[in-house]
Amino acid sequence: MIDPARTPVIAAIGEAVDRPTDLTDALEPLALMEAALRRAVNGLHGEVLGRVDSIDVVNLISWPYAAPADQLCIRLGIWPARRHYGAVGGETPVRFVHAAAARIARGESDIAVICGGEAHLSAGRAAARDVALDWTPPPAIAAPSIRGQDTAHPLAKAIGAHLPVTVYPLYDNATAHGWCQRPDTALRESAALWARMSTVAARNPHSWDGRSYSADEIATAGPDNRIIAWPYRKRMVANIGVNMGGALVVMSLATARELGLDDGRLAFVQGGHHAKEPDDYLLRDSYAGCVARDAVLDAALTIAPHGFDHVELYSCFPVVPKASRRRLALDDLYPCTVTGGLTFFGAPLNNYMTHAAAAMVRALQDMPGIGLLYGQGGFMTKHATLVLSSRPAEVPWVGDEGSVMADVATRYGAVPRFDDRPDGAATLETFTVVHDRKGARRGVVVARTDQGKARTLARVDEQEIAMLEDDADYPIGRPGRVSTGGDGIPTWRFA
Repeated sequence: MIDPARTPVIAAIGEAVDRPTDLTDALEPLALMEAALRRAVNGLHGEVLGRVDSIDVVNLISWPYAAPADQLCIRLGIWPARRHYGAVGGETPVRFVHAAAARIARGESDIAVICGGEAHLSAGRAAARDVALDWTPPPAIAAPSIRGQDTAHPLAKAIGAHLPVTVYPLYDNATAHGWCQRPDTALRESAALWARMSTVAARNPHSWDGRSYSADEIATAGPDNRIIAWPYRKRMVANIGVNMGGALVVMSLATARELGLDDGRLAFVQGGHHAKEPDDYLLRDSYAGCVARDAVLDAALTIAPHGFDHVELYSCFPVVPKASRRRLALDDLYPCTVTGGLTFFGAPLNNYMTHAAAAMVRALQDMPGIGLLYGQGGFMTKHATLVLSSRPAEVPWVGDEGSVMADVATRYGAVPRFDDRPDGAATLETFTVVHDRKGARRGVVVARTDQGKARTLARVDEQEIAMLEDDADYPIGRPGRVSTGGDGIPTWRFA
């Protein structure tokens, strides 16, 4: 028999969205977290907040704080024994829920909170308009927020290929080419998937953009839907210009029952896994796939071998859910989200998956079954899954927090050495073209040198960019030459 005192469940959820008409009324991130958490516990019997023994705050970017977890607890009037502020990563909310469930399963915790908030839109507008916000004063030294761009290779920074919007297209183009798609076919698949996500977002009352878009509106470039980095249009990338807070309350089944909660309103944590790729995206085995992603998705299927009734696949850029959908053998018409996606629901930076978990709980309440949350962080770097169900597991949940990295190591292909001063024949491995707001273009390619044994990163001259942006054919695999100029930056030219 499963011990209710050791059975972890998500028992309460809360979300807050702030659309101020006046910046002086804008809520800061801590206030959004507080509002979301108070909504989560509102209506629960007993003083739940006072019994919280653990709190995880998702890393936030839009406003600096000295110690966000401690500062939130002070606002709430609580002081749990465990107060944790996490690292940067879109997968962290999934891992926080998993870790909290593991502690409950081991008897180390009883009620845990996971929450996060961002006010990127308000903070950005205030800075642009030179408006002073009546928010918590920034500290002299803020809590750290180390992002993927901070650990990028110096050459990637020099070329300007050190941001997510310039890295994910490298994967998208290489992956679609590996699937034997034409660029225009791959674009249509992305647009159709994003259109389905927008329909889900339009039904979610917490979404930032409540409009449903057609595939043509997403695929067609124009003044309000410019190309960001080929092949991505604006309506295909995460929208960080939002003000949102989300909170989850994880507790033991015994405590939930003590509080008078109906088992049918709970989401039972069945388990999950996490794995990662090398931090430097230039030191990976391939861009036509992702071993760590595949490993965590495969592991999730061992928990639910008959598949999932509800699925949330991270959607910062189209390549992520497109590849994940294939790994899970989901129908090509499946929307891949219960939330609405990071473009249309909104992307409160690292905290999207907190909102996704809340949406998954509601989905399981409305249609009982098994749900999968898949989150991702960095540049296709960190991967985490969590399996939730409307019913308890058939066997006691062990709460294994270990990763599947051993499996990743056995699957990983050979990694080419990196050549930062190439000169000679090369083969194009993948590419993108970055567009700025004024229409200027900047080509970036990853190329193989030394007969494929080495890899380099190179810029592309303007006259060669048209060969990259060919809707009918990918130039991947084509021969060329790379040479390093006096500024130390390699340049690619087609043969």
